[in-house]
Amino acid sequence: MLRIARQIARSRSGMAAVEFALIAPVMILMFFGTIELCEALNAKARVTRVASTAADLVAQATTVSSADITNIFNAANAILYPYSSAGAQIVISNIVDDGHGGAKVLWSNAQNTTPRAVGATVAVPAGLIVSGTGGSVILAEITYTYTSPTTQALGASTTMTGSFYARPRRSATVLHP
Repeated sequence: MLRIARQIARSRSGMAAVEFALIAPVMILMFFGTIELCEALNAKARVTRVASTAADLVAQATTVSSADITNIFNAANAILYPYSSAGAQIVISNIVDDGHGGAKVLWSNAQNTTPRAVGATVAVPAGLIVSGTGGSVILAEITYTYTSPTTQALGASTTMTGSFYARPRRSATVLHP
């Protein structure tokens, strides 16, 4: 690097300096753009991981208490680290077969937002809940507003969402007293 700098300093034509002046801003912009893109992709991967982990943790139980739900939210917030979890909106719901080919909310808990209403109808992808079996599926949803240092300076942000369905493993449905 020093050798190149010395050659540029000795150059009398100025051609190297002009080339450097033209190429440097583009290279610097590409470098920082790549870093920003990687950070955004990392944040999106963490948002997806939060949804899958939250649903999976609930699906492993037969009954979840309020303390269990609090612990699951704490684990979800830890997954988001080093990104701030202060604005992360997480909703965990147990969706059950309503006996008529549809699905409704049995229970729902939320962090930084409103939970789904108990008894509300929910559209579930075909095949997740077999009608007439009384089975259920756990739905975890997250909405996260990602702000990088560059977009923060510009006053912009990106909203990332993720959702994940998990079938209960040890019972037909997970109860929440």
